[in-house]
Amino acid sequence: MKKILLSFLLAVPILGYSQAFQVNLQGQKQTAMGGAGTGVALDEAAVFFNPGAVSFLKKNGVQAGASAIFLKAAFRENGSNLTEYTKEKLTFPPAAYAVFGNPNNRLRFGLGVYVPFGGAVHWDPNWTGKYAVTSLDLQAIYVQPTLSYKITDHIGIGAGLVYSRGKVDLRRGIPLTLNDGTSGTAQLKGNSNDFGWNAGIYVETVSGVTIGVSHRSQVTAQVKDADAIFKVPGALQDGFPTKFSANLPLPATSSIGLGFYPSSKTIIAVDANWVHWSKYKALVLEYNNNSRIPDTHSPRNYHDGGAVRVGIQNMATDRLALRLGAAYAFTPVGKGYVTPEIPDANRILLSAGLGYKASERFSIDLSFLYENIKSRNETNLETGLSGTFKTVAYIPGLSLSYKW
Repeated sequence: MKKILLSFLLAVPILGYSQAFQVNLQGQKQTAMGGAGTGVALDEAAVFFNPGAVSFLKKNGVQAGASAIFLKAAFRENGSNLTEYTKEKLTFPPAAYAVFGNPNNRLRFGLGVYVPFGGAVHWDPNWTGKYAVTSLDLQAIYVQPTLSYKITDHIGIGAGLVYSRGKVDLRRGIPLTLNDGTSGTAQLKGNSNDFGWNAGIYVETVSGVTIGVSHRSQVTAQVKDADAIFKVPGALQDGFPTKFSANLPLPATSSIGLGFYPSSKTIIAVDANWVHWSKYKALVLEYNNNSRIPDTHSPRNYHDGGAVRVGIQNMATDRLALRLGAAYAFTPVGKGYVTPEIPDANRILLSAGLGYKASERFSIDLSFLYENIKSRNETNLETGLSGTFKTVAYIPGLSLSYKW
């Protein structure tokens, strides 16, 4: 029995994050433009994309919105003709920003609330990989007060402190039979409170091209004395832990962006993002009771990942803006480490959207993002789960803004 339990624990899926759980929906204008926004001063979402650009915004404003993520993942085990799908469950990562201070002064203030990491994957409780994972709900909400200062008329810098509130709920089956004939289950559930920072510089060149560079630091989510809920046969219950602790890295991201202005009505934004996933070497789970379950050290060995993005905005009329975008993102998950909660692979992103200025102060922005994650046939080194994953996502979004 202990050998079975040890094998199970060595196969524990990592509460890790990949690009599959890196959320890039922090502004509806930028989402409609392929997620590019580091090198342009579009709106209040510059608090996230580049704090250095905040001091170049022509007006103060506040905006709030959310996106609806329709994600569908499929798995076909090698040697099987059966395709299994995740359950349909919507998630709504929000984003809200405010910029204030005298627009004629060099110093401006900003505040952002957004979700840079999160996800929800729900498989059938009895699916092929139930001993790897049955569901994962994950969310990290960042709150970022920001200062932005215009050093000269053409150069701005900015920085903000980040407070992160994290939440995780992971569930899976256990190869033990309960009295009612069903399999045992495990649930790891906890919260974290941690800090990081965000900084950027924004430059208007003499040629008219704008340049932005930004960096968001790593936040290490420290989950302490969180709930470990094991449903196992009553005779074994006392040997199982009730609490666990773990440190989960939310990686740093470095970005460089360019803004081009071929006419007074058109903006072209180009971004390159580098996500420092290589810091995520392993996950250590420490339990308060090791009678049946030892602490685990599970290697991940992620490598850095990146993305290139391009978007265009055209003012079709004085009130209506049209936007298009595209991006390609490279997975940080190496061969042998793909798991059901992170069925990650390289992906193509296509986006579109529009903005309508209903009055001098009030406007609405809509976006739609399609993500196609390439199919990937893998055998996980820990669980031995072997088959092909394929995932697509459809993500409409809306935000409202008010300027003064």
